[in-house]
Amino acid sequence: MNILVTGSKGFVGRNLIAELKNCGYNIYEFDVDSPKETLDEYTKNCNFVFHLAGVNRPEDPNEFMKGNYGFTLELLEKLKAHNNKSPILLTSSIQAELGNPYGKSKKAGEDLLFQYSKENNVEVYVYRLPNLFGKWSKPNYNSVVATFCYNIARDLEIKINNPESELTLCYIDDVLDEFKRALTNKPTKKGDYCYVPVAYNTTVGELAQIIKSFKETRKNLDIPNMSNSFIKKLYSTYLSYLPEDKLSYELKMNVDNRGSFTEFIKTLDRGQVSINIIKPGITKGNHWHHTKNEKFLVAYGEGVIRFRKIDSQEIIEYKVSGDKLKVVDIPPGYTHNIENVGKTDMVTVMWANEPFDPENPDTYYLEV
Repeated sequence: MNILVTGSKGFVGRNLIAELKNCGYNIYEFDVDSPKETLDEYTKNCNFVFHLAGVNRPEDPNEFMKGNYGFTLELLEKLKAHNNKSPILLTSSIQAELGNPYGKSKKAGEDLLFQYSKENNVEVYVYRLPNLFGKWSKPNYNSVVATFCYNIARDLEIKINNPESELTLCYIDDVLDEFKRALTNKPTKKGDYCYVPVAYNTTVGELAQIIKSFKETRKNLDIPNMSNSFIKKLYSTYLSYLPEDKLSYELKMNVDNRGSFTEFIKTLDRGQVSINIIKPGITKGNHWHHTKNEKFLVAYGEGVIRFRKIDSQEIIEYKVSGDKLKVVDIPPGYTHNIENVGKTDMVTVMWANEPFDPENPDTYYLEV
């Protein structure tokens, strides 16, 4: 199947083409700098058209109508000249409901497409998209999310005129899922218009605070709430705008002659993950907890984990090794330790059900 994508170098276009290629389609990519003669070839041979091209920030307001109506007219005339009745998906905007120059030009493009559909018996899908967000959007251009992510990741100022201003946002992958449904003639539709069924409502101020909290996670070691689909998608977007020389960050290693202990992740609702490195012959632990519980996973080296109920003399042993990964639960009420019995450093991933609280450590020394 040959698919023509206009506006192929734009935010939606780049993401859409990457996904269509994943699905095995042959893509005709057309953008403002493409040779004009290729459009004639593409409109002759395509089987579906994603018409994403448009103008949204011209120096001359008259360019709105030329770019959003004029190019749509050119595209349709070429399809008609080749008697190509390929379905057409048009990305319009919620601003088509408004009377500004941009909105008027988008509405004119919509009306042109609907007229073409009736006159030529061609299936068309018109999407009035809200604000979009996701990887590869251009910051300081037409996406507030991209601008906030880019600037906050670089400690640059963000400008908010009205923090209570409401936003409706759609994530690019949800847009692509809907576009693929339209590609198989199964769009989500209401009346004449199609829409992306997954959308999120927020305010400009709330959006800024959430993105700022993402930046702080490198200091507080928190992980955003991934059970919230909006937070999950917004965090993925934020990471895509990190400076390429700032993709890594250091952790505080607590080092002594026994090895090291490093906190990796600390969350209130999912606990804490730490990395414990123990030198050969060294034993760590010898303490117990009232409520705190842990999981130990030796990822490298050889060791023994020992338990004893605090009111018993019986010692329980578990041999652990990086050669055969297994998790050992550390229940409350058992004093416990872990010894490196190998010849190399032993690396243990430790999870605790709560982040360490120096005011209430719930940790009591007692030899196993």
